[in-house]
Amino acid sequence: MSNDRKTRTRLVHDGIRRSQYGEVSEAIFLTQGFVYDTAEQAEARFDKLGEDEFIYARYGNPTVRMFEERLAAVEGTEDCFAAASGMAAVNAALMSMLKAGDHVVSARALFGSCLYIVEEILTRFGVEVTFVDGTDLDQWREAIRPDTKAVFMEMVSNPALEVVDLKAVAGLAHEVGATVIVDNVFATPIYTRAVELGADVVVYSTTKHIDGQGRALGGAICGTREFIRKTLEPYLKHTGGAMSPFTAWIMLKGMETLDLRVRAQTQAAQQLAEALADHPKLSRVIFPGLPSHAQHKVAREQMNGFGTVLSLDIAGGRDAAFRFLNALEIVTISNNLGDAKSIATHPATTTHSRLSDEQRAHLGIGPGLVRLSVGLEDPEDLLADLTAALAAV
Repeated sequence: MSNDRKTRTRLVHDGIRRSQYGEVSEAIFLTQGFVYDTAEQAEARFDKLGEDEFIYARYGNPTVRMFEERLAAVEGTEDCFAAASGMAAVNAALMSMLKAGDHVVSARALFGSCLYIVEEILTRFGVEVTFVDGTDLDQWREAIRPDTKAVFMEMVSNPALEVVDLKAVAGLAHEVGATVIVDNVFATPIYTRAVELGADVVVYSTTKHIDGQGRALGGAICGTREFIRKTLEPYLKHTGGAMSPFTAWIMLKGMETLDLRVRAQTQAAQQLAEALADHPKLSRVIFPGLPSHAQHKVAREQMNGFGTVLSLDIAGGRDAAFRFLNALEIVTISNNLGDAKSIATHPATTTHSRLSDEQRAHLGIGPGLVRLSVGLEDPEDLLADLTAALAAV
């Protein structure tokens, strides 16, 4: 497909492979293996895989390949590899390129499972990790060494929504030849092409906005063809974290409406953040689209939309937050985000519960903090629901 086509067009059409039947909707190739006309053909395929050839579903599949090509086109990268979940993608992006003795610099503000991989798993295998406050460029500058192999961050952190100056950090990393790995879930491929800001590897939990309707787990790693095929693919295909064809088909269907959904959700999130900004029951409303946000200027420079998630810090701590959550009628209590349904999460007792009180406090995750992922409901209904729940606090 022509590279000058717009995002919405690419989200619908890129990567399509039609069978001899000429189907409109992408076909699901539910097979674990593929057959060969001759033994010589099998030998040749294992020796060097052709452009549109497959040998085993753990290595690749036509439906999965459609999804990978579509996401790479939208993300603006040369290639992509789909994984079984977002955490499989994060793990593979890091583990595939690192070995004992390597040095990694990571933002401290990470999703709980991401933090576990960086803090527990990498160090267990001899990788040295230095943590920094992601928004402090001086800390990045001090931590990145001539032997630093990679830097890792969530461009917008979960759940305190800190925004890292990716362009500046990438510049520091590239001065020493370090690979820049970015989790871009909160910014979404709609609002930020992370590679244009300096990212080398972009990771997604496709469970979030790309599916967007709570149906399936999935992950993806986008990058150069060299990284995806020479570094990442051997690790993933031998360790087994592949995406299933049925999941890939779900993700393809999700991508068709991704732009429309994310823009509607972001508009509603902005509306809610502005309406609740001065609410007396809230000690703060955290949303990159508010001028009060500490990194509002950076967010404006590197995102063309501020995302679908806001966080509400409810005065009164855990008990007040629980009363708020239990009073909600439209918004669902769960721990996903990017869904068509609005979802509220209490990070201190769920997604970040394994952290110590001191760690949570350092990350801005207080006992009253509630992460709100804004869905596709009418914003006026959502505001009424949130306001009524706050009255119960």
